[in-house]
Amino acid sequence: MQNTKLKAAVQERPFILDPLYRSVTALPGVGPRGAKLIERLCDGERLWDLLCHAPTDVVERTHIESPVEADSGKVVIVDVNVHEYSIGRKRNVPSRIHCVAGDAQMDLVFFHAREDYLKKNFPIGGTKQISGTLAFYRGRAQITHPDFATSKNEEGVFEKVEPVYPMTQGLGHKVLRKAILNALEQAPELDEWQDPSVIKARGWDKWRESLLALHHPMSESMVALDHKARLRLAYDEMLAHQLALTLIRRAQQKAKGRAFTGISGALRSQFLQNIPFTLTGAQQRVISEIDEDMISPLAMVRLVQGDVGSGKTMVACAAMLNAVECGAQAALMAPTEILARQHGESLGPLFDKLGVRYVVLTGRDKGKAKELLLSQVQNGAAQIVIGTHALFQEKVAFQDLGLAVIDEQHRFGVQQRLQLSQKGVSDVLVMTATPIPRTLALTAYGDMDVSRIDEKPAGRKPIDTRLLPKSKLEGMVAGLIRQIKEEKAQIYWVCPLVEDSEVLDLAAAEERFDVLQSFLGDRVGLVHGRMKAEDKDAVMKKFAAGDLDILVATTVIEVGVNVPNASIMVIEHAERFGLAQLHQLRGRVGRGERQSHCMLLYSTPISETGKARLKIMRDTEDGFLIAEEDMRLRGVGDILGTRQSGLADYMLADLSAHGELIAMARDEAQLIVQRDPRLTSERGQALKNLLYLFNLKEALSNLRSG
Repeated sequence: MQNTKLKAAVQERPFILDPLYRSVTALPGVGPRGAKLIERLCDGERLWDLLCHAPTDVVERTHIESPVEADSGKVVIVDVNVHEYSIGRKRNVPSRIHCVAGDAQMDLVFFHAREDYLKKNFPIGGTKQISGTLAFYRGRAQITHPDFATSKNEEGVFEKVEPVYPMTQGLGHKVLRKAILNALEQAPELDEWQDPSVIKARGWDKWRESLLALHHPMSESMVALDHKARLRLAYDEMLAHQLALTLIRRAQQKAKGRAFTGISGALRSQFLQNIPFTLTGAQQRVISEIDEDMISPLAMVRLVQGDVGSGKTMVACAAMLNAVECGAQAALMAPTEILARQHGESLGPLFDKLGVRYVVLTGRDKGKAKELLLSQVQNGAAQIVIGTHALFQEKVAFQDLGLAVIDEQHRFGVQQRLQLSQKGVSDVLVMTATPIPRTLALTAYGDMDVSRIDEKPAGRKPIDTRLLPKSKLEGMVAGLIRQIKEEKAQIYWVCPLVEDSEVLDLAAAEERFDVLQSFLGDRVGLVHGRMKAEDKDAVMKKFAAGDLDILVATTVIEVGVNVPNASIMVIEHAERFGLAQLHQLRGRVGRGERQSHCMLLYSTPISETGKARLKIMRDTEDGFLIAEEDMRLRGVGDILGTRQSGLADYMLADLSAHGELIAMARDEAQLIVQRDPRLTSERGQALKNLLYLFNLKEALSNLRSG
């Protein structure tokens, strides 16, 4: 039934939005290869995805009569008369076209250009209008590889003020700009979804006018994040997100949940007797909050925030055993196969002692083995199902799923939460070890109740965190090798985050792996995101078994890997990581008896802010304090940035500049749903367009529930 409702909502996309949903291949000059490059650059290949790719700078062209009128480095427009050629015949010797511009001589310089191309496009005696960056070489004016070269009678070939966009390798700026201009022509006029009083108070223009202004800046100030056109579009996006969250929340509050009234607590008591420690007060408090939700007839959607090592998994087990005791199934979903299988290995023996049947199901399971697992899930033989996102594919059918637990909520966004609701589960528990500042928790998770496990298990030794310049690397390696030989220490070695490139991340890891192997041979292992799941598991098992002394890794080990004997964490180029990620990585050690250490290697020179951030890591292990300080030092955007925490993935909004708009959007969304819960008014119809624009159309399925 739920699936039918969702499909109905999706089919109702307003006709007026169709142009924005077209593929960029519909644009002149954009073929399949160009579409792939645009998709990589814009995270999508719809015209709308392309139009959300905002410029970050402008090139302002100055029209001059003669090069003597402008300084070197200026981008100019100048008319030239072609006099003669000097063709470069040798490698790295450029070709020069000698011209006259006004009353001065000037050269056009080309490297690796074909002679026939130059002579065809720059005939002797011809006049050309040139645009490019002016420079002087040995006192003579020149422009190297002009941006544009047109006949004087060709109008509108280049813009006097041209926006500059973030680019990707293989895609030319001219091709991208032409595609954006063609896409802009197809952008329709849409009915206003914003409150007129907000528009008036802020001095904002209509949606289409703001979009045109974004891509036709007339000065540098117009590409600034605080320009009114960008603010308007950013607020549109924030309102869409907050409206989706509010609709989900309202549907959850109205949804008839499942009251788990048959809980005796016997299974849980037995479980707690079998674990070798006592729950902390914070764990007990959060379990009580979850119990109240599960006993209630209303649907539960609760976020559990717990710092690294605070014991969230035990809380999740307590909740899952509630469901099992009442005859329902429970599912535990982890963000990676490594973590899903690790949950199976660590929790499996505990479930076996209780007589609770469980299976581990990931995307790696194939053939008959997978069919058997799926049948056990479908017929209810599997009471607890542990897996990855693969659990929520359509082909995975549960007999009676009473509770879904999602580990690492920051990798499971609004879209995934909407998909999960289609599985018919009423109670959802989501967990994150990514500390979120209090000021952001409510707006980032507007559809959830929030619990915090703010206490660590007794007996955990503080991790000794040290800051070391990269120049001390060799001495540190010698010290680590001594620790390995004398104390059987095991070490994680995390390689630098290199820009936004998995390929470069891997290259850095492989280079460090080779160096360390020269000291320790096959006692060094390597894991990275491009390895097959079974190969990663094999290396991790060797490390967990003590057959490896050092595990070199990209940030694939960030979440949940548990090897109690590993007591040293080395992080190269620590200044490149977000503090939340550094905190996660550091949490991989300090889980056993040994005194643990974390070495943060940084490159010099390092900024004052960079130093201050690393000092926070040295001075505290309180993840929530770290998050607050990181936000203070770097702004909201980096805390919620996709690479650092994955919490928000905005197309036009930048939380470092637009963070103050979140609360405003949240209040507005709540008011909208209060006044027009089914979005049936004229403005409500316009707001549906807004949800479709920002890929939040699934939220509309909640309009039918209540």
